[in-house]
Amino acid sequence: MKNREAYYDNAKFFLIFFVVFGHLIQSYIHEDKFIYTIYTTLYTFHMPAFILISGFFAKGFHQKGYFTKITKKLIIPYLIFQGIYSLYYYFLMDQSVTALNPLNPQWSLWFLMSLFCWNVMLFVFAKWKPAVSLVMAVSLGILVGYFNEISNFLSLSRTFVFFPFFLLGYYLKKEHFEKVKHIKFRYLSLGVLLAIFLIVYVSPTFEYRWLFGSKPYDIVNEYEINGGLIRLGVYAVALLATLSFLALVPRRHYFFTKWGTGSIYVYLLHGFFVKYFRTSEFEGVLSESEQIVVLIFLSLLLTGFLSSKWIRKIAQPLIELKVGFSKKYAVDGGDKQRRM
Repeated sequence: MKNREAYYDNAKFFLIFFVVFGHLIQSYIHEDKFIYTIYTTLYTFHMPAFILISGFFAKGFHQKGYFTKITKKLIIPYLIFQGIYSLYYYFLMDQSVTALNPLNPQWSLWFLMSLFCWNVMLFVFAKWKPAVSLVMAVSLGILVGYFNEISNFLSLSRTFVFFPFFLLGYYLKKEHFEKVKHIKFRYLSLGVLLAIFLIVYVSPTFEYRWLFGSKPYDIVNEYEINGGLIRLGVYAVALLATLSFLALVPRRHYFFTKWGTGSIYVYLLHGFFVKYFRTSEFEGVLSESEQIVVLIFLSLLLTGFLSSKWIRKIAQPLIELKVGFSKKYAVDGGDKQRRM
């Protein structure tokens, strides 16, 4: 921990906390406008920021043996957890095992598949000038929405839609993060996030599924022809919200900083708890006044628990030894942070 920069671990803690919190409150977004607005606002930046930071720590893709390494670190754990989650859903939700498809990522596992693809795509996109690469990436992200065949299969839709953030993170340098952390941007960033919150709250028509990037336009919006323009607008809002979040991340070491180092544990394991919560009687016992407070506390508790040393020790054979995230990979950025 002494050689790691607290800023990046703090960012990962808040982002993984928002991931858990967002998944927990999803059950209530259609019942409460305030919760819906919180949920939608979080989705404008929490995954784009996570992906951008992952791209920032992917600068070693050109090293010898990199492709073999990321295949072992991402595809093998993907297949392991795909099987584990599939069995879990079979017993919990009575899903048919025969209907399970290893090429159709279970819930949050899309990130592993997409992360593998983003690293591979760098072999092509990194050869071009940054401006050209980013324009091409955004164009592809917009174009895929017009093809119904590109959806959740191999997480192709999210791979193309979110790739611009990964690519942008790859091109960013440490001094760029230093600039965005400047105090003068913090007040502006608070204003930006508050403005997004208020716009979503008063808007009667905004569809939160635009922020998922997982579906073609005609499923999300009946006016398919306008889908490209809407996605371009979503890109702009997501980038603005992501930069605003990064400007607000604290730089000092806090009690929760160490939890950020275990973000991959939380990401891969929290689904077991969230899915159980959604199918249990506990989901329906919370009153409107209790929902936010209880779910914030539950999300914080779950984040701290799943990133604890005890859980890491138990899950290490499946995650750390196979994935290598905690020491050498982009999501935690271990090697890069030690050099900083």
